[in-house]
Amino acid sequence: MNLFKAAFSISALTMLSRITGLLRDQVGAALFGASAMMDAFWIAFRIPNLLRRLFAEGAFSQAFVPLLAATRARHGDDVTHALVDAVATVMLWTMVAVCTLGIVSAPVLVWLLASGFDAPTTEATVRMTRWMFPYIGCMSLVALSSAVLNTWRRFAIPAFTPVLLNVSTVAAAWLLTPIFRRHGIEPVFSMAVGVMLGGVLQLGIQVPALLRIVALPRIGLTWSRLRAAWAHPGVGEILAKMGPAVIGVSVAQLSLMINSQIASHLGAGAVSTLQYADRLMELPIAMLGVALGMVLTPQLSAAQAREDWERYSGLLDWGLRMVLLLGLPCAAGLLTFALPIVATLFHRGAFTAHAAQLAAAATMGYGAGLIGLVGVKVVAPGYYAKQDMKTPMYVGIGVMLLTQALNLVLVPWLGVSALTLSLSLAAIVNAGWLLWGLKRLEHWRPAPGWPLLMVRALLACAVMGAGLAWAASGFDWLALGAHEARRAGLLALVITAAVLVYFGTLALSGMNLRQAFRRQV
Repeated sequence: MNLFKAAFSISALTMLSRITGLLRDQVGAALFGASAMMDAFWIAFRIPNLLRRLFAEGAFSQAFVPLLAATRARHGDDVTHALVDAVATVMLWTMVAVCTLGIVSAPVLVWLLASGFDAPTTEATVRMTRWMFPYIGCMSLVALSSAVLNTWRRFAIPAFTPVLLNVSTVAAAWLLTPIFRRHGIEPVFSMAVGVMLGGVLQLGIQVPALLRIVALPRIGLTWSRLRAAWAHPGVGEILAKMGPAVIGVSVAQLSLMINSQIASHLGAGAVSTLQYADRLMELPIAMLGVALGMVLTPQLSAAQAREDWERYSGLLDWGLRMVLLLGLPCAAGLLTFALPIVATLFHRGAFTAHAAQLAAAATMGYGAGLIGLVGVKVVAPGYYAKQDMKTPMYVGIGVMLLTQALNLVLVPWLGVSALTLSLSLAAIVNAGWLLWGLKRLEHWRPAPGWPLLMVRALLACAVMGAGLAWAASGFDWLALGAHEARRAGLLALVITAAVLVYFGTLALSGMNLRQAFRRQV
């Protein structure tokens, strides 16, 4: 398997999901702007999303994927299927309990994330939280299905799945908003309906893909089957690994919760501003970090199971080179070209010029540490593949404390943009700390050529960044809102030119681009 081709295919599908995600946020910005009710939706959506990242795609995936890959490598498909059946049974019943508890305790959860909201905004947030909480149940089962498909090297469906959430949310917003207005229902609730519909669709699309590889889980619906599933040794092993993993992931999510809490006290629209910046930050993270992590984790786990440490180190080294070559120019773009991107994507309808400037400043905060945010997605699997959950946990705790220390210093000075800057700077420390640990253990041995690679990448980024900075200041991107097509065309032209300049500079510096991206396993 060509790892770059696999990662590229995932990245392309992930790009599609992020483009539809941008469309979702554009629709929300145009219909509701950076308003109190939009803040309510994002907090309500963030609650099940936090739990999804904490348990489904976070601690569970970190514990389950390496075990799944190692079980298949050592014992074959039959034993692996039995493990999947047991885990799916336990997960289904656990999610039923969690969703019930979440719906009941919605007021407490909203207070924990946004105690600064006024009474009407809080009430709307609680209602939408209850509408959307079952989404976490759907996404937990989607995470299990994605782990199975990725282990079988079926990467397309897991990468495509988020598109369904975005499409359903956009459709619901456009179709239901006027209906809700006519019937006296808060219009932003239409997006909550779209989220739940998207969760069901994302789960449904997994079934045919699992059937094709004969890996559809057989979920036990009786008490005896549930007890048998709990008794499976793999379930106990996953739960034991999830303990440290939950703590490790939760410290990152706790930082996001604290940021939401701080933002809720910075005035109406602050939470929405963070969301729009998050959307732009997640584009490169998903296209690079998530895609590389999805490809590398099963391969690293299989290499660890066979104790092939040379291959293990080679996989990590290749992933880190991709982070440098592809993540660094994205960071330069967010730092130098944030306002034109934000203005073109969101500045219309209820989304004002002032909101665009705030969102651009927050986006630049993410650009300052984007290389760390992407790098963590590649470095952390180096630990999870060895089923070492404790080291990322300890590092995560230290990074969380650093993030909040930076917030204490920067928020009074920079406002909302300080929240993104603190997270991104701490992410650099996170990635560097984890990478140093892998090198110290000699599980990552840098291949020759790193100093020259860094010089070439920095030179290409400097040339590209200078051009982007000139383009950002050379046009009034907010005033160009009167000519939407012209502004969009100009943005596409500048970004295309920037890509050509970056890779052209790399080629002129003597780099063989085809050889640099190639990795066979």
